[in-house]
Amino acid sequence: MKIEQLYTNCLAHAAYFVESDGKSAIFDPLRDTDMYLELAKKNNTQIKYVFETHFHADFVSGHLDLAKHTGASIVYGPGAAPKFDAIIATDGQCFQLGKAMIKAIHTPGHTMESTVYLLIDEEGKETGLITGDTLFIGDVGRPDLVQLLNSERTPEKLASLLYHSLRDKIMPLQDDIIIYPNHGAGSACGKNMSKETIDTLGHQKKVNYALNPSLTEAEFTRLILTGLSKAPAYFPDNVLMNINGYIDYNDLMVRNNHPLSVQEFEAIRNEKQILIVDTRSSEEFAKGFIPNSLHIGLNGNFAQWAGELIKHVDQEVLLVTEIGKEKESITRLARIGFDHVLGYVEGGFAAWQEDHKPSSSVDRISAEQLMEKIQLGTETIIDVRSYAEFESYHVPNSLSIPLQRIEAKLDKIPSSNPFQIVCAGGYRSMIAASILKRNNIHHFVDVVGGMDAVKKLELSTEKIIEVQ
Repeated sequence: MKIEQLYTNCLAHAAYFVESDGKSAIFDPLRDTDMYLELAKKNNTQIKYVFETHFHADFVSGHLDLAKHTGASIVYGPGAAPKFDAIIATDGQCFQLGKAMIKAIHTPGHTMESTVYLLIDEEGKETGLITGDTLFIGDVGRPDLVQLLNSERTPEKLASLLYHSLRDKIMPLQDDIIIYPNHGAGSACGKNMSKETIDTLGHQKKVNYALNPSLTEAEFTRLILTGLSKAPAYFPDNVLMNINGYIDYNDLMVRNNHPLSVQEFEAIRNEKQILIVDTRSSEEFAKGFIPNSLHIGLNGNFAQWAGELIKHVDQEVLLVTEIGKEKESITRLARIGFDHVLGYVEGGFAAWQEDHKPSSSVDRISAEQLMEKIQLGTETIIDVRSYAEFESYHVPNSLSIPLQRIEAKLDKIPSSNPFQIVCAGGYRSMIAASILKRNNIHHFVDVVGGMDAVKKLELSTEKIIEVQ
């Protein structure tokens, strides 16, 4: 049996390719399915099944397109009710894959239909467990997303189910089984996920707080429902797309991968309430951009912040990208259900400049310059990292406004005095800069390299406040 993890950093997402004796299965695929088709061709195998661990909220799955293009059967766990043809497995049902076996184990808790898949190799040995959002490395799936679809079930009820799923279905398995989760650190589907993307079940029993055998059900419920961040607004839309279906990815690319001249781009922008999304690097965006653009760079957690900051999946979008990154930008929006891209400016921002159109920019300073300002004691710093990051350490006179809260907290921004914005490495602060500029706030500078650069200066504790 061959098992390959296909990890996508932008979404902190893992899909899986499993093959035995010329037959293969894909687990929790992304919407753009070429990578799975190419992998099957490379391994000279037929994709027989597309297994889904649950109806995903954080991305649009590629199950329908894979089934359409390969003839594979889509498989969900007990209780799932998709609006398309699929096999609804029973608890404990086994699926033959070449000379190997896939066993569906119903594990409600993250969602009601959540199911893990036990991988049994050609010799009959249980070797791996594809756990979806039920069990992560270092964490378990959040049970509060049930609220997004106005379910009568409460997070507490789902947490109770998850407690028993983990203890009755997963923890009794052999310690040497490899855990293959759907997400890693950075995903909004959990709160304490490790940067590691696989581990043994035995090690997780020792280090994963949620698998502590001494936890009572009430303690478990309280523990996993505490400290959860607000789910991104696009999650319910993605769940419904995964249940009801969506436009074929290839058809979407034909429709959305549309170059526009500067004149066409400007005409569309002026005609409608269009959002311009600039996906270039922070460095390039700072040098110059089309006024009113929202910056979300491809070189960071693009999907997370696009889903967080673009208000609705029906929002019409115009793109400004680096040359050659147009298709990637459209694809990465489509992965999270933002299908209404009207096109991109052909030739990128350089074409806009060459046509002498108005532009804006972001002033920046170095970490050294920031510390010089702090020594004068007159500057205000807006720190757009998370509250937890801020509490771990920050510089004096900092005001904590996490990026996802900045538009709601504009009244906290100094009305006229200049200030600096900072994050960990510069990615989030440039997004914040674009939001401030969109709201006609311009009296600030961005700190290049963020708090990472500040820490590297090895300044004294008088200049960096450590919060224990």
